[in-house]
Amino acid sequence: MTVIEDVHEVHGATFRDVGGNRVVANYGRPARVHRAVRQVVGVIEMGYGVVTITGDDRVEFVDNAVSNRVPTADGEGVYALLCDPQGHVETELYVYNAGERLLLFVPPDRADPLVADWREKTFIQDVTIEDATDDFAVFGVHGPKSTEKIASVLNKAGSPEEHLSFVRGSMVDAGVTVIRGDGLVGEEGYEVVCSADVAEDVFDTLENRGLNAAPFGYDTWDALTLEAGTPLFSTEIEGRIPNVVGLGNGVDYEKGCFVGQEVVSRVHNRGQPSQRLVGLTCEAVPESGAAVFADDAAVGEVTRAVESPTREEPIAFAAVDYDLPAASLTVRVDGGEVGAAVADLPFVEGSDESARIPRYDD
Repeated sequence: MTVIEDVHEVHGATFRDVGGNRVVANYGRPARVHRAVRQVVGVIEMGYGVVTITGDDRVEFVDNAVSNRVPTADGEGVYALLCDPQGHVETELYVYNAGERLLLFVPPDRADPLVADWREKTFIQDVTIEDATDDFAVFGVHGPKSTEKIASVLNKAGSPEEHLSFVRGSMVDAGVTVIRGDGLVGEEGYEVVCSADVAEDVFDTLENRGLNAAPFGYDTWDALTLEAGTPLFSTEIEGRIPNVVGLGNGVDYEKGCFVGQEVVSRVHNRGQPSQRLVGLTCEAVPESGAAVFADDAAVGEVTRAVESPTREEPIAFAAVDYDLPAASLTVRVDGGEVGAAVADLPFVEGSDESARIPRYDD
């Protein structure tokens, strides 16, 4: 459930489920709101699960589990993955070092299982693990004017400059933490974290004070991130080896052991996985799971597709054979096949570049 559902309802929101969490789908006219985010700035309530880790061994404990190096300095963050022994991604995490604790943002349905699993593995380490999802609200602020927006309402601190770094300040009378995002919608972006009890005031500030920001929901988020070439956990990442998705930003191949490292490193050192993630332009919008064909041979499937409001044409992600033949491509739509073509990523150039754009060593 969203932290400020009553506020969203006043704005005319409709809702949908994301990972077991009720989030805003849209407020009506999602294509119009999409253009507002691309051209100016918008604000969205993010549906994260939140886990806190305290204790003297917190950094070492999490670092031993995840695929990237956990930062040791207050004010820094990292994007990381948890894999199974076969190297498949079980969950994604943003890990932030907040001084006396680590703050983890995870898919909403992964917070409880993660807490339960890690509590069984603490042994003698000085680590306390808590599900703090209900204690926080997180708002994303995205668009080419997002830095201007944050500057117009943030007190006692300047906007953070480095991706996944953060500062502490206030908005009106509410204490907030402001994180510089990693460009998931292809535009400058920030996440504003506050306690749940002041979430309504912070959302009002982000929407109406200083430079106004257009509220948007996950229908627009899906389209913005696909245009930006950003793989998402539930559609492109979950259950796949990181190399298939080209997630170089989520894995440090030089760090110590983590679960699944042997498989992930072997695929990395071999130079290419069996599949890769590509962008497609299509003659019609396919459904997720739709087959992709090269001539008459099935070579993969669509993971996500939308009618791009910016390009005004259907675009898609597809997981396809790594050595995709130079042939005419089609995708299955409504029982038939329509033409498709591999497209350069990102589909849309913005004021920032997504850190997750698939990259491969050819």
